[in-house]
Amino acid sequence: MSVPMLKIGAVLSTMAMVTNWMSQTLPSLVGLNGTIISPEADRSKNNNGLYPGSEEGWQVYSTASDPDGRCVCTVVAPAQNLCKRDPRSRQLRLLTEQVQNVSQSMEVVDLRTSRDLQYVRDSEPLLRGVDGRIHTYVELKGQMSQLRPLLSVVEQYRTDLQTLATLRVELLNLSIILTAIQEEIGAYDYEELQQRVLLLETRLHACMNKLGCGRLTGVSSPITVRASGSRFGSWMTDAMIPSSDSRVWSMDGYYKGRRVLEYRTMGDFTKGQNFVQHLLPHPWAGTGHVVYNGSLYYNKHQSNILVRDWLESAVVLQRSLSGAGYNNTFPYSWGGSSDIDLMADETGLWAVYTSIPNAGNILVSRLDPRSLEVLQSWDTGFPKRSAGEAFMICGTLYVTNSHLAGSKVHFAYHTNSSTYEYTDIPFHNQYSHISMMDYNPRERALYTWNNGHQVLYNVTLFHVIRKLQER
Repeated sequence: MSVPMLKIGAVLSTMAMVTNWMSQTLPSLVGLNGTIISPEADRSKNNNGLYPGSEEGWQVYSTASDPDGRCVCTVVAPAQNLCKRDPRSRQLRLLTEQVQNVSQSMEVVDLRTSRDLQYVRDSEPLLRGVDGRIHTYVELKGQMSQLRPLLSVVEQYRTDLQTLATLRVELLNLSIILTAIQEEIGAYDYEELQQRVLLLETRLHACMNKLGCGRLTGVSSPITVRASGSRFGSWMTDAMIPSSDSRVWSMDGYYKGRRVLEYRTMGDFTKGQNFVQHLLPHPWAGTGHVVYNGSLYYNKHQSNILVRDWLESAVVLQRSLSGAGYNNTFPYSWGGSSDIDLMADETGLWAVYTSIPNAGNILVSRLDPRSLEVLQSWDTGFPKRSAGEAFMICGTLYVTNSHLAGSKVHFAYHTNSSTYEYTDIPFHNQYSHISMMDYNPRERALYTWNNGHQVLYNVTLFHVIRKLQER
């Protein structure tokens, strides 16, 4: 667009120069630059006209433009025979030739100008199209700059797709292996498989008794995991040693509670997030609950009935603990319907309670985790009302002397030898009111509920490695 505009500018400039030349230079060429205009001249004539003196005998009028924009100069002169000898006649002829040349040049310029104007008109749609394309390009460039950060995301998705493809192959291989295992298992009778499982569990417990068990010699400083809930309650992880379950369960309160919160991990429990709620079919009593091999075991409210609840399937099993006191008949020293305390250690599932025939002394019974049947019982001779809390480690019952500040582990009963001893193992009761204390053999730690705080203690065990022939 700049070239045609320059041409138009040149044409207009040329026309202005020609006009200026004809209005100023032309009179001087014909010797009229000294002409005096009479103030009394006729006002009806063109104000731009030049009127010569009376002795000149002719007139020259000023330049004008015709409707087509061309410059027109009118000369009125005497008859030609009067001017032949006039030296200005020759100048006039030369001037006439120059005017004709200029007129021809202006016609050429006019043609070129018309052509250039037409070119400009033809170029306008193209220029509008180019302008639109420029705007489109700018918009596309802006969109490209917005999309550029997504390149890394696309690359990540591409990597993820490759990973998924690898996992798909691995899952296919695993499916083939599982199919083979299923076919192999199908060859065995269910009863035979159950016997094999029981045998493996027995061997596992024997191995752990040999390598992992020991006597309690120390309790660490408390580790506060979280502060939540009321003054009384219980919290736990699965106490089954082979289990890889990382879930955490929390049961707030000790009286007629039914709501169990299940957290995915210990980290989620600490933050109070990612949990589901289980509503038990029967309310609980006390805080002596335990999760063992995926099932929740608890004491049914206002009864000596033990309940096993498969949390995943909502299947419930109930069995009465014969003769056991309940409803604050023989609780721990802090009360709270803590008559029956269920717990687990390296050797299995246990119930700690008492009865009237035993004169309120603590009874320890080993339970079948499937049927809740009592397998064997021991009378420890220690009064239950004098105990703050109790827990099992490697078949030995450890009893604290108080649930308040200054408490310590001061009594131990060994079920493998039916003997007892007094101990002096202090620990820091940081929040001064323990309503639950249970040992978890998977983590070798004591879980406690202390005045609305969930607290952990690590334990130190003195290990005795027994030889095979000594067993």
